[in-house]
Amino acid sequence: MAIVENTTNILIVDDEKDIRELISDTLKDEGYATRMAKESESAFAAIAERVPSAIILDIWLKDSLLDGLGILETVKRKYPEIPVIMISGHGTIETAITSIKMGAYDYIEKPFKSDRLIHVIKRALETAKLKNENAELKSRAHTENVLTGCSQAINSLKTAIEKVAPTSSRVFITGAAGSGKEVVARILHEKSARRAGPFIILNAASITPAGLDVELFGTEDKDGVNGGPRKIGIFERVHGGTLFIDEIVDMPLATQSKLLKVLQEQSFERVGGTRKIEVNFRVITASNRDIQMEIKAGRLREDLFYRLNVVPLRVPPLSERREDIPLLARHFLKKAGELSGLPARVMGEDAIAALQAYDWPGNVRQLKNIMEWVLIMVPGDAQLPIHSNMLPVEVFTATPAAINPEMNTDIMAMPLREARELFERQYLIAQVNRFGGNISRTAAFVGMERSALHRKLRSLNIGQEEKVDAA
Repeated sequence: MAIVENTTNILIVDDEKDIRELISDTLKDEGYATRMAKESESAFAAIAERVPSAIILDIWLKDSLLDGLGILETVKRKYPEIPVIMISGHGTIETAITSIKMGAYDYIEKPFKSDRLIHVIKRALETAKLKNENAELKSRAHTENVLTGCSQAINSLKTAIEKVAPTSSRVFITGAAGSGKEVVARILHEKSARRAGPFIILNAASITPAGLDVELFGTEDKDGVNGGPRKIGIFERVHGGTLFIDEIVDMPLATQSKLLKVLQEQSFERVGGTRKIEVNFRVITASNRDIQMEIKAGRLREDLFYRLNVVPLRVPPLSERREDIPLLARHFLKKAGELSGLPARVMGEDAIAALQAYDWPGNVRQLKNIMEWVLIMVPGDAQLPIHSNMLPVEVFTATPAAINPEMNTDIMAMPLREARELFERQYLIAQVNRFGGNISRTAAFVGMERSALHRKLRSLNIGQEEKVDAA
């Protein structure tokens, strides 16, 4: 498994060298990276170089433009997410109360025991992490982080994920819209050595070209200590974690060039700045386009693509994994019930067969939406099963006649032999399509020997490639 360096860094601000080094050595023994500053100017320079995970800040600083409370005020205004632990050997209760009111996480009097300092630091970092995770959970409240299914196509994808996730290799995910590319990216992150780091999504199509550079690189603070909050870009925030770029083709070519440079140099400059910011993050990219066509059309840099396409993964469309539809449909029904508070419903076999026979142009996302619609809109006793004629019109009208008797009224005007042959043909076409052309699975379901089913299909002039005629 790849080892990722501890990206937690703590800034120690104290005018006494011995105290700075003592705190630094104590924290390093616990596995933390540390940096040191002795007064406000060097402290702000260190923060500008890299935003720290936490700050240990002495209140009284000799030969400093600002004392600890002045630094605290500026830090909480510009970087409210950074936990600050105040320390002092000359403080009073009033000073401690003031610092807490100004936003300090905690206050420790000198001399202090190492165990006390380590405990406060761990608690502060955990609190900051929980706040970030809660914000992420709120923004992605209904996101699925699991690949549901046991088809050969999805099992192959799961196997590939298990192999590549623990590495730091870049991954390029292709697949139709709604097939689950973001789910795959999230699983790759959760199974990686960077799982404790941030997972940030950048949808290149959702940001204007003019604003993309600022969003990625952030902006430099040109107004010094008294300026407004600095814009911390995605590259800086994702340090130690995973950046998922959705629809990379929609990124302007000029920005693609800058992204390539960041990947090569593992560093960048903020917009309006000259200082190099070193970064370490993994990139996972996705697109539903024909990548080679996009490269030929000049919309995607070929050198960037080959830099990103170290391990390609393809997410199969739902039409290639029809045997997963029953599991997915029931899973989404259950989830929709939990979110809405409505009682769960049972899918009838005819409804499942209809779902499996449908082509699903919107893939898994469309199936999820339809299951939510079914739970909310289908009338009747919640204890009764949902049948094919209760499904949305786009699914119901595409249902094979053998599954949907209402669309096969002509059968009543036929002699028994012709009606039976028509029914058998429609029924077998529906079942073959339902199981994605897999004759063995179809034979097992309909209760026939595989060879006997082959003979029956030939006698009814049914080819394996034949599509269902819903008319």
